[in-house]
Amino acid sequence: MSKDYFLYARKSTDVEDKQVLSIESQLVELRSLAKQSGLHIAEEFVEKRSAKLPGRPIFEEMLSRIERGEARGVICWKIDRLSRNPVDSGRVSWLLQRGVIESIATHERTFCPTDNVLLMSVEFGMANEYVRQLSANTARGLRQKARNGHYPSVPPIGYLNDVRAKTIVIDRRKAPVVRRAFELYSKNASRLEDIGRFLYDNGIRTNPTRRWTNGGGRPLNKSKVAALLSNSFFYGHFRYAGEVYEGKHTPLISKELFDNVQRVLKLRGKTQKSKDEPRALCGLLRCGECGCSITAERQTKKSGRSYVYYRCTKKRGACSQPFVREEILAAQLSELLSRYVMPPEWAAEMLRMAAEDEVDAQRTAASAIEALRARLAELDGKLARLTDLFVEQDIERGDYLARKASLMSEKRSVQEQISLLDSNAAAWLEPMREWIRDASLLDEIRKTDDLPSKKSSLQKIFGSNLTLHAREARGVAENPWFSLAHTKENASEKNLVSC
Repeated sequence: MSKDYFLYARKSTDVEDKQVLSIESQLVELRSLAKQSGLHIAEEFVEKRSAKLPGRPIFEEMLSRIERGEARGVICWKIDRLSRNPVDSGRVSWLLQRGVIESIATHERTFCPTDNVLLMSVEFGMANEYVRQLSANTARGLRQKARNGHYPSVPPIGYLNDVRAKTIVIDRRKAPVVRRAFELYSKNASRLEDIGRFLYDNGIRTNPTRRWTNGGGRPLNKSKVAALLSNSFFYGHFRYAGEVYEGKHTPLISKELFDNVQRVLKLRGKTQKSKDEPRALCGLLRCGECGCSITAERQTKKSGRSYVYYRCTKKRGACSQPFVREEILAAQLSELLSRYVMPPEWAAEMLRMAAEDEVDAQRTAASAIEALRARLAELDGKLARLTDLFVEQDIERGDYLARKASLMSEKRSVQEQISLLDSNAAAWLEPMREWIRDASLLDEIRKTDDLPSKKSSLQKIFGSNLTLHAREARGVAENPWFSLAHTKENASEKNLVSC
């Protein structure tokens, strides 16, 4: 009389199963085993899931049906196909001891209630211990990989895993977009939604997930954009298991740019409200009476002609300041810009002086680099001593991680300072040259109708000090613009160098 058996075949994608026969091969071998042993296969159960944790639905269904008497035993390739965790192992052992499962047939041996329960328990224990050791060894290997400077996970957007070289390389298509996103946000003129839209327009979008297969191809939401902008991986460090490591991958941005972005993230805090119809000069001036923002609105006359008017928002209560038409305000702003135009001969002389300063800076850079390298060696020593304290268990893990992160951050900043001085000792002169160029171009900008360019120039000159009072724009310029205007008023044509 033939016996009814359930055939159980399982294979997962885990490392533990990389040497196990495929599902198809298991089925062929087990069907042959059943035929040779005279066992009737009542039903075949196939499961593609790890046995490290309890809760496999197909396995649970098979055992429940065995308990109801639908089969007398199980056929499987090896005993570890049934379980690799103590919960499921104990259940199978108990069913075998009670005789609910009369036998478990494998290609190596048959387990019966009378003579193989202990042996089966040993094999189950070996399977469970193998999984535990494998997990521990894998975690240890990943930590060592991190200590060696290699990120042991999927790299962020802008990088790719080079499978052949087993390294992380820059994604030439997406990296410039990510770098530009950092630059845009560092200027404190874009919202997180704006950065998400910028990334979307340049091909960086959400990917489909297992749960939402049709959910890809959308702009990154605010939290994902914020996470991207807060990822230290882009300047050369990465965090793994709560600890900061110095990566060997090529940085996408500088530490300075990253720090600027973090300051903007902290300052902006709440998301700015989008405006339905933004105007070119909104955000430039404040009310000279109550200090509220100046907004704009379009009014259409009976003739059909429309005009843009700027006025106080009056958010703090009553305000007596009248509105002013955009054309009148633009003319006043052009007049303001004319006070800060740098004469061409002044610009030429100042650029010559900057060139001399650059030569002097190159001569003194060596001593500065030497001091920074001494600081770098000091930081390396502190990191080594900190690690020794942690190894000797003289310091708590939380304190160790916090101190290490602080030292690593300072070390990266020092490294970038050395690199900057080494490649361009007079880098500090570039902002001055840029200011000279900006001041030289003001005459051209003030004569155009390009209101955004005028606004940008005025923000550089006045910052947030421009006000609108009695239909007149006024303000106090910041240095060095204030000094430039004052010198122009008092200097003669021969006194050029004094600027």
